[in-house]
Amino acid sequence: MTSALLAQRPSLQSCHVAVLAGGRSSEREVSLKSARGIVHALRGGLTRAHALPRKVTEVELDLDGRWVLEGTPLAPAQALARLADVDVFLIGLHGGEGEDGTLQGLLASVGACHTGSGVRASALCMDKLATRGIAASVGVRVADGLCFSAAEWNADSAALLARAVALANDGWVVKPRFGGSSVATCVTRKVAELEPAIRAVLDTGDDVLVEARIAGVETSCGVLGNRGDEPLVLQPIEIRPTKGEWFDYAEKYSADGAREVCPPESIALVSVERIRASAGRVYQRAGCDGYARIDFMVPVAGGVEGEPVMLEVNTLPGMTERSLLPQEAAVAGIDYTALCLRIVELALRRAKGGA
Repeated sequence: MTSALLAQRPSLQSCHVAVLAGGRSSEREVSLKSARGIVHALRGGLTRAHALPRKVTEVELDLDGRWVLEGTPLAPAQALARLADVDVFLIGLHGGEGEDGTLQGLLASVGACHTGSGVRASALCMDKLATRGIAASVGVRVADGLCFSAAEWNADSAALLARAVALANDGWVVKPRFGGSSVATCVTRKVAELEPAIRAVLDTGDDVLVEARIAGVETSCGVLGNRGDEPLVLQPIEIRPTKGEWFDYAEKYSADGAREVCPPESIALVSVERIRASAGRVYQRAGCDGYARIDFMVPVAGGVEGEPVMLEVNTLPGMTERSLLPQEAAVAGIDYTALCLRIVELALRRAKGGA
């Protein structure tokens, strides 16, 4: 797209926003719920205190890869042709091709402006192994870990299991290398449960990442901003599971799930500021745009807090009423509608700058 066309990008209030939702990942239902909230907010359903886009269109990506527009399933190219007047595509998908750079690449190939990170950062942050390397490169601590494929497991499962067991004395976290929303993730302190957990991840078709369990306080930290700008790092939020030991799918999305506290109450201010500094460094080194949420554990042993340990980066964090990023933004004085508008505005700003 030429710089002349980029300069013609509309203002926030005059633009047409298409909200994309659904997809084929395990996080499809969460995406649909997020999108409903975003569409409702951008259409003024929560407040009229903000200047809103002139038009908001909802588009569902179905399980067959089609784009459903006004009830009609279309091939992506057909849908994009009908959506030629859209100024910003707000990507409301989570996980899979909606978050790994595939959808971002499609939109970029036709010169379409979209929210959130581009192809490179999306693909990088979807890969938990690669993200560990990014964190380590900017001095952010990660847990001891081991990653392997199904082929490697089938070649010598006994050796890999032994290496996984040797990672820790106080438990393990077994999770998909590319998955999200804690789907197929297991936290266990029992050696006997380690192999079944590994096989459960392999059954999803993903690689396995085994990490040493970190005992402490789980937190997450939202970041807003584009590359080249000083990002706005929000106050982290503390996550307190109500039933289980960790922030699994049920704790995240059920009505009686985890209690979230922002700012955190169980850790010292110095740990809060370490989390924020680490989140900002990882966000910038990964090349993120728009917004993201970065998860951390703060180790606590004998009442002493250790250096925060980064768990993963979410370039398209949940936007449901239970989601963490909107709660953090609210503490910063950014209500839900304002957060959605800021995400759109950051995409417009990036497009105008030619990024």
